[in-house]
Amino acid sequence: MNETVVVAGAVYDRGRLLAARRSAPPELAGRWELPGGKVEPGESAQEALVRELREELGIETEPLERIAGEWQLRPGLVLHAWTAKLLDGEPRPLQDHDELRWLAPEDADAVDWLPQDRPAVAEAMRILRTLRR
Repeated sequence: MNETVVVAGAVYDRGRLLAARRSAPPELAGRWELPGGKVEPGESAQEALVRELREELGIETEPLERIAGEWQLRPGLVLHAWTAKLLDGEPRPLQDHDELRWLAPEDADAVDWLPQDRPAVAEAMRILRTLRR
């Protein structure tokens, strides 16, 4: 069975990680995630991440490295997370989100993360701590 890949961006800026609160679909609304979306046919994961972050948040980013691991979202749909650097723009919730927050590593548990995002967030925060040194 072919699985569709959803890419999520651990977007870093000034020693912080960007978190996005879902507004849709209803079963995910109010929970927090690393923003991103589905890889379209003919797109690389990095291209999809740049496109999704532009569409959802109005920002330009540079994907850096893939976070180790793969997380099942539902049958046929898997999550891959990438670290990404904010290049331009001020993130704003344009699609599927109603609030954004920048979190320092010590604030990682300040929001109610979607369960499938928790391992990627933990690794993203570990990476962020090493970048802050």
